Amino acid sequence: MDKLSGLEVFVQTAQAQSFVAAGRLLGISASAVSKSISRLEERVAVRLFQRSTRSVRLTSEGEVFLARCRRIIEDVEAAENELSALNERPRGRLKVGLPLAAGLPLPVVSAFMARHPEIELDLAFSDRVADAIDEGLDVVIRGGELKDSRLVSKRLGISRLCLVATPGYLKARGTPVRPDDLVNHSCLHYRSPTSGKLEDWPFRKSSYTKSGLVLPMTLASSSLLALLHLAEDGRGIACVPDFAVQGALADGRLQVVLDTHLDSAIVFQILWPSSKHMAPKVRAFVDFVVERFGSELDAGAGQRKKRRVPTTTIDMER
Repeated sequence: MDKLSGLEVFVQTAQAQSFVAAGRLLGISASAVSKSISRLEERVAVRLFQRSTRSVRLTSEGEVFLARCRRIIEDVEAAENELSALNERPRGRLKVGLPLAAGLPLPVVSAFMARHPEIELDLAFSDRVADAIDEGLDVVIRGGELKDSRLVSKRLGISRLCLVATPGYLKARGTPVRPDDLVNHSCLHYRSPTSGKLEDWPFRKSSYTKSGLVLPMTLASSSLLALLHLAEDGRGIACVPDFAVQGALADGRLQVVLDTHLDSAIVFQILWPSSKHMAPKVRAFVDFVVERFGSELDAGAGQRKKRRVPTTTIDMER
């Protein structure tokens, strides 16, 4: 502790360029500051300051030492903050960025609210790659591989796209065996609200015979909820993330078609701005989502384990 105290005296003196000013900030005498600096120079066997009657200035060796000392003190402060945070109750406003296709995150958000009633959630929905720092977001859930050196991220899991329709629709129109068969079906498409483009249905090229397979445009929607509603109403076949239809598949309202012909995956991550100190409310949300959201994705993966489809990453936010 004496060594750490000596480093603090050194840093304050370097910044103030005065024993008197440093002593005033530290609550000790100028003489005590001078003695502390002398003991430090003796211990490291290097002169750290050039002294004059009016001021003290760092030597070149002192400049190098100052940068290292600042990092040491910052690390100690961060460790103290982390320990203090363990005793703090998560509370306050938390701004969360969510994808528009939030079928799975929303139940998790609801469960989080029940566990942490003192945290006020502010949800911002968007399919574009949000700049979490510039937009003031505390934490973001996104699909796709996103990289930003200012953000810390944790991988939540993988979701696949699947084609679904009602048993009644398939009985009336026939169950497609190959992607080529879809030319005789009603296809419900997702349109990106950001780019305005239709999202491709990710068939492996070896799965269809027609050059440049063009699917019928029965309907296009920028709302995943609208696609799910229409699919469950028997209006056609929709391409949706599997997490959004887990319940409908489990109770038989929808069924999957052409699954072995698809080759895609969505990698979900949770991201938050990097900082020396992670606020308790952010830590609580991240830990909760990693546990609950990740387990839901794993459950979906368990239902698909016999399909053995290669995983490639697609970006649902372009």
